[in-house]
Amino acid sequence: MVTEATASQDVHATAPGEDLSGLTAAASRFAADITFADLDAEVRHLSKRCLIDGLGVMLAGSEQPGMAALEAFIAGEGGTGVSRMLGAAARRLPATRAALWAGTAGHAMDWDDTQLAEGPGRPYGLLMHPTVPPLAAALAVSDLVATEEGKPVGGERFFTAFNAGFEVACKIAEAINPDHYMRGFHTSGTIGTFAAATTAAKLLGLDAAGIARTLGVAASMAAGIRAGFGTMTKPLHVGRAAENGVTAALLVRQGFTANEEALDGKWGYLAVAGPGGEPSLVRERFGKPFTMASPGVSIKPYPSGVLTHPSMDALLFLLREAGLAPDDIARVTLRAGRNVLGPIRYRIAKTELEGKFSFAFLLAAIVLRGRCGKAEFTDAFVASPACQAMQQRVETAFDQQIEDMGWDRIRSRVVVETKDGRTLERWADENYRGSPHNPLSDAEVEGKFRDCAAGLLDAAGVDALLQSIWNSDGLDDAGVLLEQLSWRK
Repeated sequence: MVTEATASQDVHATAPGEDLSGLTAAASRFAADITFADLDAEVRHLSKRCLIDGLGVMLAGSEQPGMAALEAFIAGEGGTGVSRMLGAAARRLPATRAALWAGTAGHAMDWDDTQLAEGPGRPYGLLMHPTVPPLAAALAVSDLVATEEGKPVGGERFFTAFNAGFEVACKIAEAINPDHYMRGFHTSGTIGTFAAATTAAKLLGLDAAGIARTLGVAASMAAGIRAGFGTMTKPLHVGRAAENGVTAALLVRQGFTANEEALDGKWGYLAVAGPGGEPSLVRERFGKPFTMASPGVSIKPYPSGVLTHPSMDALLFLLREAGLAPDDIARVTLRAGRNVLGPIRYRIAKTELEGKFSFAFLLAAIVLRGRCGKAEFTDAFVASPACQAMQQRVETAFDQQIEDMGWDRIRSRVVVETKDGRTLERWADENYRGSPHNPLSDAEVEGKFRDCAAGLLDAAGVDALLQSIWNSDGLDDAGVLLEQLSWRK
């Protein structure tokens, strides 16, 4: 478990005798050697679920308020258009900007999937969002490669590159000291850069040495700090991860040099940004098993941080079982440890972006609407008098008993006080909905996609796109996904 003592260590320190070598080489060899045949039926099925989820949240995110400013920035930059813009396939952008756009959209609602930890001392649910960075890179670079080669990128090639980036990043996230996140780095922005870099390099046909150099360039571009949570900057972290990963691969293809051991050693990424880490946990385990399969990923039922979901469900189920209406509620108190309360920073949310990191808003939405989805995450609903008033009735409290249970799971309990004097309690289910221990069904994943697509694609378009994704490994042209995702001129 991360402690205050570990958080005060020198950022450049490594433990005596700590072996930080060999991770870059192992990651690069894995990415260079992986073929579609290495993906078994389980990984292929899970990949399709991740694609449905990732493309869905990209679609929903492409209409979020912050995207207007990003679109104006991209338009002002210009450049040679080779890659289709997600949501507006008639528009072509430079591959780096197409990746920036898709990656930012994919995290704009904080609804993308979450990697689970498996190593000792790793706080559960605090690694990275693994799908969007490599998926954004795969979409953008596939278009670039298709233009250069004069033929489309097929589903097997697209699938393999996506999985290469997904797996490399998840293993790096597992290896790095968890103090990386606790100090304030946003792992999806930092480690996500390595995901996009690996996927881009694989699609561009770079060999193991080229992928190692790409990771070397990416290591000097990987960024994102948690101070941006609750603002438009947080999703930009993931967009920049995708853009920087593509940039790194394209630079290396042009002959750009970099340290081929940039994840390793005294001044490598793990030592500097961790500090330290345990490459031995993962160095010989790339694809053995694939992280996507074990310990797995969480597909989010709610567009907020995964740490909030068990508590939201606990309140939802308690209200249903007790038959309580909003006017019955006098007070709601959420009791949890630091791993749950610490990252959720806003006492009262004034905007939907703040709402993603405000238990007052998230639980108020459950009370008022009995749900918390795309329709609730709007500035208008967050700022409404009813929502602001209900937020005032929601509090959080540190609970030492829950803290002492450890951070290996997301633990909390909700306490509801009613206006007629009753006090009702419910513990959150450690096997929360969406986790690998209690996964959303395929139908529920499709249902989430339909929610994301609401108002953007018609029912026939959604059905056709879902069919394409379920058959994506057999597509002759993976670019059809971008065409079917288009909802704008």
